[in-house]
Amino acid sequence: MKEVVPKLMEKFGYKNVMQVPRLSKIVLNIGLGEAVQNPKALEAAERDLALISGQHPVTTRAKKSIAAFKIRAGVPVGMMVTLRGKRMYDFFDKLVSVVLPRVRDFQGVPRDSFDGAGNYTLGLKEQIVFPEIEYDKVDRLRGLEISIVTTATSAEEGRYLLECLGMPFRKQ
Repeated sequence: MKEVVPKLMEKFGYKNVMQVPRLSKIVLNIGLGEAVQNPKALEAAERDLALISGQHPVTTRAKKSIAAFKIRAGVPVGMMVTLRGKRMYDFFDKLVSVVLPRVRDFQGVPRDSFDGAGNYTLGLKEQIVFPEIEYDKVDRLRGLEISIVTTATSAEEGRYLLECLGMPFRKQ
């Protein structure tokens, strides 16, 4: 509030503090296509996601049947957690200062992963970059999708907000 808000107000010329973009939620998602053949994958992913987020994940289910992937409607195909408030800021701080520097060959996160409405989505190839995950207890490396939802109205506002909060974007 003391550092980021004045920077944003100056850059974009906001007249009111309530116009300034802020983080509204962070959504963590693991897609589990293998859960159809291996029901144990759901338990392992649930354990990992609970350790990473500090919150119990929700099972996501298939909306449609897709014969080519052997998926029927209603079958569990993933896990997700929505973080808000203090947990969201704690997770963001951990992501920026601990997790991203542990990623192999890390050059920064891509600048073009904004959706046009100021929200940012980041994909990680493996969950073992999080310090809570013990390497010996991992049965399989799974990808993880992190969506950072902001109240920004454009990608430029969202990018500047995340830069001010410490997100390490790639140098162009």
